Amino acid sequence: MTLLVSLVEASERVSAASARLAKVRELAQFLRTLEPSEVPIAVLYLSGEVPQGRCGIGPTALRAADETAPPSSASLSLADVDRRLTDIADLCGKGVATRRAGALGELFAQATRPERQFLARVLLGELRQGALAGVMVDAIAQAAEVPLGEVRRAMMYAPHIGAVAQAALSGATGKFAHFQLEVLSPVAPMLAQTAADPGEALRQLGGEAAFEWKVDGARIQVHKSGDTVRIYSRNQNEVDAALPEIVDVVRTLPVDELILDGEAVAFDAADRPHPFQVTMRRFGRKLDVERLRAELPMRAYFFDCLRHGPDSLADRPTRERIHALDAALPESLRIPRLITTSAAEAQAFYESALAAGHEGVMAKSLDAPYEAGNRGASWLKIKRAHTLDLVVLAAEWGNGRRTGKLSNLHLGALDPATGEYVMLGKTFKGLTDRMLEWQTKEFLAREIRRDHMTVYVRPEIVAEVAFSDLQASPRYPGGLALRLARVKRYRDDKTADQADTMDAVRRIYESQGAA
Repeated sequence: MTLLVSLVEASERVSAASARLAKVRELAQFLRTLEPSEVPIAVLYLSGEVPQGRCGIGPTALRAADETAPPSSASLSLADVDRRLTDIADLCGKGVATRRAGALGELFAQATRPERQFLARVLLGELRQGALAGVMVDAIAQAAEVPLGEVRRAMMYAPHIGAVAQAALSGATGKFAHFQLEVLSPVAPMLAQTAADPGEALRQLGGEAAFEWKVDGARIQVHKSGDTVRIYSRNQNEVDAALPEIVDVVRTLPVDELILDGEAVAFDAADRPHPFQVTMRRFGRKLDVERLRAELPMRAYFFDCLRHGPDSLADRPTRERIHALDAALPESLRIPRLITTSAAEAQAFYESALAAGHEGVMAKSLDAPYEAGNRGASWLKIKRAHTLDLVVLAAEWGNGRRTGKLSNLHLGALDPATGEYVMLGKTFKGLTDRMLEWQTKEFLAREIRRDHMTVYVRPEIVAEVAFSDLQASPRYPGGLALRLARVKRYRDDKTADQADTMDAVRRIYESQGAA
């Protein structure tokens, strides 16, 4: 039986280690000490998550629970904490807030001061120790003495990182065999890195690539099993009820089992794509679907085929997946694509995408597998202007007509090398009155602390930020700052772990010729 205090001490050692390899070593050593049933709990805690999710616990409840004097010695085990948090998460009905606060108080009454501080950070989503998913994946591989590639592949299809860790450390043969791509079980979408222009993309991808229109739509993953069709959003939420016209079209395809990756886009009467915010009006709707279907008809563009019939294609090269896509779908459902070795042809294709009202193009290696949930170097996005999906770290109170509203945003990106968010600058530009109202409410719901001007928030909200360029800056820890930044939109279809990282930021800076 492992005590919570042991995990807290391991977390402190990880936090104190400055080098990634040292963090991995500390985590691996701790993982080896755990009982099998404790592994998924500990891995999630050390990755800043709890198996039960948010549990409905906020700063107020945590402050109230912390008012009692803590015990002088540790007694809580990981299993005790997991069981109690499950009980708290299961509470519902009248007076749930009061009962939840009471149960949390009972848990904290048995927790030492360091244990309370650790639990509060995990429950609020503000654990900052560098043991995020990337570091933890390395630690699992080291602790279990299995190839890192096998752990990463299992992560693509596992429900969470704790399940992968438990399998890795089980000692069983074929330990990852049950982590497979399955119909009607969504996986995280593959993400892209950034290139400055089509010519650079060709150079990065080895001289030949598939170029596809980059449409400003909503990412969808469509699964077909016989007559059953399910559509999943980027965050793996089921949205087929909101998109019946896409369900109807996919149901007619003459293949029993399919998994398709694509975009859903709303078009106007002139056959031009609507802005992203308009397209998103169709998502999450359970009422007036038929009325909205008539007002905002949706079109699906598919660009990848992860399963065709009984065979998973995710590990196959892009050229094979394209062939399967072409065999399964009519041209009207396929994203416009050009396979070329010519920079001039690629540039002309890029300009045609812009002329059609789209964001730009994607460039993809023809030899790469599909890396579910990863931001792979084999996919590159090329847009007219520089944009990054950044995480909001804090916001400052406005003045003038913005008095009482949280306005000036602190924007950052995760540095995979350290597991820490790196601030890249601030902006209050591009924010409409409606956005100010929305973000003030959402930021306050995620508040972790504040000073007289600034509210610091859990890094959960993603904003698409346009900017002119990046400049060297000693002001920020990452040494880079956004220039002339403005908010284009909030990406409510993306979670923080799907935002751009400092690796993407540095590539843009290097592409400016400033390296």
